[in-house]
Amino acid sequence: MNDKTYFCPVELTVNVIGGKWKVLLLWKLKDGIVRYGEFKRHLPAITHKMLSQCLRELEKDGIVHRHVHQVIPPVVEYSLTEKGKELVPVLTSMQKWGLNYTNPVVVDL
Repeated sequence: MNDKTYFCPVELTVNVIGGKWKVLLLWKLKDGIVRYGEFKRHLPAITHKMLSQCLRELEKDGIVHRHVHQVIPPVVEYSLTEKGKELVPVLTSMQKWGLNYTNPVVVDL
């Protein structure tokens, strides 16, 4: 990726899906196609700039597919690529860990 040398596969994984928002976007996408506005409703604290940036980076890294329907106004849908679908078990493991971590108060999205 980007001609960068990684010394650990975890470093590569964190580089691709790291940060507060990317993992949450991927968690929403695990259930299927999501439109841009649905992301915004699901994660109201994310700014439009950050949402667009994260989705572009995930698309560039081959994790998310972006499909633009040629209608007015344009409809943009996002889905996981095959490489992105490989992350679902990782995300599910993160969910399980989070639910068991020192009895937190967590609302499962």
